[in-house]
Amino acid sequence: MEKIKCECGHFNPYGTHLCESCGKPLDDKDKNASMVDMRYEGVARRSQTYNKTIIDKIWNFFSSVKVGIGIIVLTLIASSVGTIFPQEMYIPSNVNPAEHYENEYGIAGQIYYTLGFHNLYGSWWYMALIAGLGISLIIASLDRVVPLYRALKMQKVSRNEGFLKRQRMFGIHEPDAPEQTVEDTKWFLSKKRYKVREENGSLLAEKNRFARWGPYINHVGLIIFLTGCVLRFFPGMYVDELVWVREGETEAIPGTDREYYIENEEFFVELYDENDETFAPALQRAGGPQVQTYQTNAVLYQSEGTGTVGTEPELTEVKSDEIQVNHPLRFDNFALYQMDYKLNELNVMSLSMNDRASGEKIGTIDIDLFDPQGEYDLGNGYRVVIDSYFPNFEFNEDGEPSTVSDIPDNPAFIFQMFSPEHPEEGEYSFVGIQRNEDVFGENDYEMSFEGVETKDVTALTVRKDLTLPFLIAGGSIFMIGLIQGSYWSHRRIWLRRFGGEIWTAGHTNKHWASLKKDFVALSRETGLEVPEDKQAKKAMKEKEPNGRDDSNG
Repeated sequence: MEKIKCECGHFNPYGTHLCESCGKPLDDKDKNASMVDMRYEGVARRSQTYNKTIIDKIWNFFSSVKVGIGIIVLTLIASSVGTIFPQEMYIPSNVNPAEHYENEYGIAGQIYYTLGFHNLYGSWWYMALIAGLGISLIIASLDRVVPLYRALKMQKVSRNEGFLKRQRMFGIHEPDAPEQTVEDTKWFLSKKRYKVREENGSLLAEKNRFARWGPYINHVGLIIFLTGCVLRFFPGMYVDELVWVREGETEAIPGTDREYYIENEEFFVELYDENDETFAPALQRAGGPQVQTYQTNAVLYQSEGTGTVGTEPELTEVKSDEIQVNHPLRFDNFALYQMDYKLNELNVMSLSMNDRASGEKIGTIDIDLFDPQGEYDLGNGYRVVIDSYFPNFEFNEDGEPSTVSDIPDNPAFIFQMFSPEHPEEGEYSFVGIQRNEDVFGENDYEMSFEGVETKDVTALTVRKDLTLPFLIAGGSIFMIGLIQGSYWSHRRIWLRRFGGEIWTAGHTNKHWASLKKDFVALSRETGLEVPEDKQAKKAMKEKEPNGRDDSNG
């Protein structure tokens, strides 16, 4: 589109309302208005100029403030709905999410799961909202900040008469000594820390232009912050997992692709001394012993390679540490925090096969509750086969035996016992905690509980967050922009001589009272009259038409 040439000789982009150089109104609407629109210095914004290609339409859509606010509202609503029920990461890992939400919360839970709110922050449509918000911030900022910067950089000292007349604060004065008044004005405004420029007897005093960039610095901070949020869903950027490790065992650390392993050498819990006079009153109020600290003596290993499938990796010790609350084990951008524990978890259960009639013990088997064998040979034709194993036994809705989880909190077995008397079909027995029942009639043999070994288990939270620098930088930049745009205002004072007259005009993007105070101080120092505030005069006229106050009838 052709550029618009102003009478001052400056070529302005199509759609410009006020000349970027002299400020002359170029639009008929601005020429006839009592005050010009100074929101973006009257510059041409792409979104208000071009609307032909698909790129223009996309640009115009995302540059709209209404669209940006709409995306923010939708994001806030979605985030609020996502807190109604627990996210999938907080429900038991051994249950079906669809069944869990329906069973726990009914039809509302079913709808919640179907719409994807159970995994809200990882869903594609929530990520699309975040991406849309980021695109809106980028396009809206570029659409405004580039032409605004160009207009402020190109502004002349001598502004057009029509520009000065249509400022909110404007006045004409006839001082006795115009030249001296201009010099006094220049000295005083410089003293007030205005940056004063002079051209052909005209002055432009400008202060705090940097405040105009506050909102755009806000946008930069938000964009960086949103980038950090999105990066959390990229592999290797963010890890927040939980690993349970039993005493004497070694587990692969989640999020490390089986490169690092952690061994729980020992776990212990210390309680506050009930005889200590310092803590005795608090312990009595708490109703019993309280944990003072719990600690995992851990060893970190690094795998020297994946090795052959099915073989144990070769591990090299990296470091050992005492993991406590607020004292994590740190390595390679990871940190292991003490999160939870479980004391005396069932580990190995011992049972014996006995002759019911004579009470003779045929043999004893030791069952690893986390890795039970399928068959145990007792010799002399006696053997025990585990037909079914239920680590955390319960009866389901159909009355059939099932398990709640893989953790052996309530182990139960269906054994098939083979003996010389029953070499082929065997005898079936159901054995659980305080349960020992024959499955089919009376058996000649039975399984009896002999003992159990337990282990303490520690729960460690695995944390890795490479997005934290983005979040901190984005938040800090946002606060800088917020302070910059809130506590300072961009003030400008124009002064131009026309013979014996001096025209003064002023504008600020906010805090008009501060600009008026500067004009009052300038008036006391130089004798120039305080320019009239057209906005305040208009408001007064609307309140008191014909000089009367409607509030008095």
